[in-house]
Amino acid sequence: MIRISAFLIIALATTTKSSFAQSDSLSLNLKQAEILFLKNNFDLLASNYQINQAKAQVITAKLFDNPEFEYENLFYNHQTKKFLQTSYAFGQYAGSISQLIKLAGKRNKKIKLAQTGIKLAELEYFDLVRTLKFELRNTFYKTYFAAQSVKVYEDQIKSTEGLLSAYEIQLKAGNIALKDVTRIKSLLIGLKAEQANLLNELEDQYRDLRLLCGLNPNSNLLLAIRLNEMKNISIDEIPYANLLDSARTNRADLTLAKTYLEYNELNLKLQKAMAIPDVEISLAYDLKGNYPEKYTGIGLKIPLPLFDRNQGEIKKARVGIDIAASNLQKQELILSNEVFNSYRTAIRNEKLLAEIDSSFSNDYNKIASGLIKNLRERNINLIEFIDLYESYKANVLQINQLQFERMSSREELNYVTGTNIFN
Repeated sequence: MIRISAFLIIALATTTKSSFAQSDSLSLNLKQAEILFLKNNFDLLASNYQINQAKAQVITAKLFDNPEFEYENLFYNHQTKKFLQTSYAFGQYAGSISQLIKLAGKRNKKIKLAQTGIKLAELEYFDLVRTLKFELRNTFYKTYFAAQSVKVYEDQIKSTEGLLSAYEIQLKAGNIALKDVTRIKSLLIGLKAEQANLLNELEDQYRDLRLLCGLNPNSNLLLAIRLNEMKNISIDEIPYANLLDSARTNRADLTLAKTYLEYNELNLKLQKAMAIPDVEISLAYDLKGNYPEKYTGIGLKIPLPLFDRNQGEIKKARVGIDIAASNLQKQELILSNEVFNSYRTAIRNEKLLAEIDSSFSNDYNKIASGLIKNLRERNINLIEFIDLYESYKANVLQINQLQFERMSSREELNYVTGTNIFN
């Protein structure tokens, strides 16, 4: 029984360890990555909190000023030698209550300004989503195609190691020269060095992807892309004017620039209203310190705007309008240039990838798969083998790079137009 129990404990521990190891691997497609991104990204969460802060400003703007209560009492009566007397015969006290009444619609103007602040915070959030979503999708594609290139190196290193073992056996038998083994060793070292550099870059891309999706550093990501299921839209068929109109309609940063102008215009109205004095109304009662005794009175307090008429804040608000108007013009120019540049780049990348003959790649793959066999059968010499081997690797890596650039340029068109044309 003891042996059986020990066996069960060991088996359970092994199973548990295996399950933990499996939990570290996460298969992820682009839609799943976007869901994690929207749920876990810390920058988006912080920006969303800022919207709540802006909403709190509206609550503050809606509040009225608190009334003020003032009370004064006789501290020490030197005749009776007593403190804090309040009786009519020996004491004295006075009290008043006042309320500030704001004029010129200051309260409503503050509410409108705070409500525009909510709109600004929301637009900043949407623009952040647009920017980070582009970064997420671009990083996803870059990571995926880099991982495909790593597989090319893995296959080549494995086959080259097998070839090296065979040549070392032939070298010991005296059938080949040492220089041939040295060439294969040099090829193998070069492949491993290039793979190491690519793996270092790939780790950085995985790190960026995990940060964007809010994943733990020990998450082993297995990315999946189905290129045949993506929207096969020809960019040539999309008029540039339509893309520009979409950008002007959907870009949150352009709307944000317009809203900043609106915000500064509302601020100017508020600052002009602040130049108009507010009125303070008060009610007072005095036991014996006034005439007649048991005095009751009503008071009115208003500052005279002889010197401070809020001139500085009004001027600053006018300058704010000029700055916002200039930024709006700048943003419109940036938008049109970004759309034009991204459109031209996307067309160029699509054309370049389309010019690659698929039969060429297939033929090259067939040749590459038989390279070692042809070398062993002496149909090609070692120099020809290495040259074809390097050409095959460069061809596959270049195609992976072109595929990434094609997808990246499509994502950039989504980004600059603020739409999901190619999602």
